[in-house]
Amino acid sequence: MYAPERHQRIVERARSQGRVDVKDLAELLEVTPETIRRDLTSLERRGLVRRAHGGAIPVERITLHPGVGDRGGINQAEKVVIAEAALAELPENGSVMIDAGTSTICLAEMLPTDRGLTVVTHSLPVAMAVANRSGIDLHLLGGNIRSDSLAGVGTWTHQLIGMVSVDVAFISINGITPERGLTTHNMAEAAVKSAMIKSARRSILLADHTKFGREEFGRVAPLAAIDTIITDPGVNADLVREVEAAGTEVLWPGRD
Repeated sequence: MYAPERHQRIVERARSQGRVDVKDLAELLEVTPETIRRDLTSLERRGLVRRAHGGAIPVERITLHPGVGDRGGINQAEKVVIAEAALAELPENGSVMIDAGTSTICLAEMLPTDRGLTVVTHSLPVAMAVANRSGIDLHLLGGNIRSDSLAGVGTWTHQLIGMVSVDVAFISINGITPERGLTTHNMAEAAVKSAMIKSARRSILLADHTKFGREEFGRVAPLAAIDTIITDPGVNADLVREVEAAGTEVLWPGRD
């Protein structure tokens, strides 16, 4: 197979799967990992992919960040699995902080009403999911509402987060790598996520398999700041092992 053919296959696979892995591509295309790395470097220079730990992601995944409403149906089955697993981490008669994101919205929709939960959030969709449910004490954080995530950010949000201490924070993220830790595409939201992690006794990350190996612009926290990551069975096992080697527990319910 000539290089242009390999490049086309790599780009198509990256766009369909959201990420490509050097080892997997080498086996699929029957070439050495070194050849794949050179291919990825060439594709990155042409603006078709961006190198990430152990592989690459398509530029569409980097530059295009649809609003929370548009993202709701993406990997929905995986998000349900993650949210169901997260229910086991809820405290009894305790407090939780729920970040903005589609996986966290899914969790909010599943919250039980018999736990005596106090819910703190800066996300309008999360708040709407629990606002009319008896048995849940809702506290909505103010701030400048971003149009794509429908979440509060800025000075007001930070000040209010700093006024509370919760049992568990459920965090959403765009990228996870051992080297860069947790990253997201927007700096304002990165700052809020970081503050949420610091406000909680335990921090749990809800992240489907597409977030592993990705790096975004805004750094949130190192992996060590998170107690547990809950993901789905589609996650790359090698990436999980790298994250666990950094000291963070990874739960992937439904794994064979």
